[in-house]
Amino acid sequence: MLQKLVRIILLQIRKSLGIIEMKTDLNIIKSVAIEKYISRELRDNKRFQDNKRLNKYEYQIFSQFGEDGIINEIFTRIGTTNKFFVEIGAGEGLENNTTNLLINNWRGVWVEYDLQLVRLINKYFSYFIKIKKLTAINKFVTVDNVLTLFKNAKIPKEFDLLSIDIDGNDYWIWQYLLSYKPRVVVIEYNASLGLSAEWVMKYNKSHKYDYTNYHGASLKSLEKLGQKLGYNLVGCSFSGVNAFFVRKDLVGRKFLEPFTSENFYEPPRYYLYRRIGHSKNFKLFNDFV
Repeated sequence: MLQKLVRIILLQIRKSLGIIEMKTDLNIIKSVAIEKYISRELRDNKRFQDNKRLNKYEYQIFSQFGEDGIINEIFTRIGTTNKFFVEIGAGEGLENNTTNLLINNWRGVWVEYDLQLVRLINKYFSYFIKIKKLTAINKFVTVDNVLTLFKNAKIPKEFDLLSIDIDGNDYWIWQYLLSYKPRVVVIEYNASLGLSAEWVMKYNKSHKYDYTNYHGASLKSLEKLGQKLGYNLVGCSFSGVNAFFVRKDLVGRKFLEPFTSENFYEPPRYYLYRRIGHSKNFKLFNDFV
C-alpha cells in the first residue's frame, strides 16, 4: 500500500514539473528526426533505388527495425512452401522477426532461454499454441543440444524461414544446422567490424551477451559461411543489425548481385530504434480467432 502511495505521489510530482509532457515531446521530436533521416538516407538515396535491393521495402510491424518488410519482399520473390518458421532468440513475442508471420497464417517454433519470457508467450499467445500454430520452447541453445531440440520439436528438414538472434554463438549454431535446409535465413551480424573483416567470436557454450561488441560474427564471415552451406547473402537491414540469406537454388536473378558483404554491408544505426504507433499490448494476441 505504501509503495503504491509513493508511486502515485511521484507521478503527481512528475506531472506538476511537466516531466511527462517533456518526455512525450522529446519522443515526438526523436521520431520526426528519425523519419527525416530515413527519408534522406534511405528512400532518397541513389544506393537504394535499385528495385532488387531489399532496403527500399523495409517496414516495421513487430520487428525491431525494418525486417518485417524485407522478409515479406523476399517471399514475394521466391514464394512460400510450408510457411513454417523457427526463431532462436524469440524474446517474448512482442518484437521479433516472425510474429508478423504468425498472425498471417504461418506456423512455427519459438526458442527462448529466458523462462519469464516463455511464460509470457505461453500466457498471451495461448490461442496460437492451442491451435498448434506455435510451439514455445525454453532452452539455452548450444551446438550440443540444437539438433536434438530440432528433432524433438519435429522441425521439417526443409522449411521457409530460420531466424537466429542469440547475441553470441549465432555463427556456430547456423554452422551446426548443416542437415537442415531453410529456404531463408535471417541472422544478426556484428556491424562494428565493417564490411570486409573476417571475425567470429570463439565458441563459448555459456556465453551471455554483455552489451558490448563482443558477439556473433562479422558480415564477411557470415557471407563465407553462407556460401559453404549453400546460401547467398542478399541484403542487410538499414539499421545494420540483420543479414538475409536465400538458398542458392532459389536466388535466380531475383536479387541484386554481387552477393558480397561489400555490396550489402550497412553500418550500425541502432539509434534508429523506435516504437511506431501505440505501445504494444499482449492482449492483442488473445483476440485472434
